[in-house]
Amino acid sequence: MKKLINAPDDVIEEALTGMELAHSDILKVHRNPNFITRSSKTRKGKVAVISGGGSGHEPLHGGFVGLGMLDAACPGAVFTSPTPDQMEEATKAVDGGAGVLHIVKNYSGDVMNFEMAADLCGEAGISVESVIIDDDVAVKDSLYTEGRRGVGCTVFAEKIAGAAAERGDDLKKTAEFCRRVNEVGRSMGMALTSCTVPSAGKPTFEIGADEIEMGVGIHGEPGRERMKQKTAHEYVQMMGEAVVSDIPYKNGDELIVLLNGMGGTPLMELYLLYNEFEQFCKAKGLKIVRRLVGNYITSLEMQGFSISAVKADEKLLALWDAPVHTAGLRWGI
Repeated sequence: MKKLINAPDDVIEEALTGMELAHSDILKVHRNPNFITRSSKTRKGKVAVISGGGSGHEPLHGGFVGLGMLDAACPGAVFTSPTPDQMEEATKAVDGGAGVLHIVKNYSGDVMNFEMAADLCGEAGISVESVIIDDDVAVKDSLYTEGRRGVGCTVFAEKIAGAAAERGDDLKKTAEFCRRVNEVGRSMGMALTSCTVPSAGKPTFEIGADEIEMGVGIHGEPGRERMKQKTAHEYVQMMGEAVVSDIPYKNGDELIVLLNGMGGTPLMELYLLYNEFEQFCKAKGLKIVRRLVGNYITSLEMQGFSISAVKADEKLLALWDAPVHTAGLRWGI
């Protein structure tokens, strides 16, 4: 194993310290239990938005804490759900009196622990709404889920719900926008290689030098099919078809798109893949009106990519375009 670390047991603590030092104007790291909040307190009367999950997917989630997006994020161990006490303390820390929205990726540990935290916060008098993201079209059930996995559309949900809360929408309305993103958002990913969890010291899965995993999960979970290598054009055709046909999107629909790297894919290749997907959408009569290309929800150093798309409307576009200032996403400031 080759990693730029000191000791596997210290990776999360040291990374959180570095993150706070690098972005002290935006965020603050709290310890025992670990959670990340904005550097400033929640505005009184503002709905707070929280998410979280296992570390190793950076910039998700801590990199999206800041103006116009998340109020707090809970980092678990690598690829491991945060604990209920992390979520409870984060919720209490950012409650501004208008309630708190929990955005939860559909993994069994995340769902269970966020539910426990919501119950505890409810007993303390804090109103909590939870929205589960399950946008992955690759497989119905996986190693860690009942139903579809929550993946790339989590970024859309955090941005759009965060913008709604920032402008003053109430808890019910903010949650409705989040659910809307999940209803009209779909994703799929693939991997050329596995990744190595520091504490494990070996690849999460074995794959041949000439093989790829189609439909892989962000923790290295198996996908739809193990197959021989193909061209970028062929990958995009397969994944694009799976994504746009699921709802389905229709001729004339406008999309917000994320062409996402899994952590180890060069930006040059991601732009090449985005070009392929743009051409794919044009052939389908779909118009990409907003896009992100880069590493936004990763799987450590895995080589691969994912495609996420949300059907846009005037309301969702206004929230997407609203100002955001986080470590991982910023515009309009």
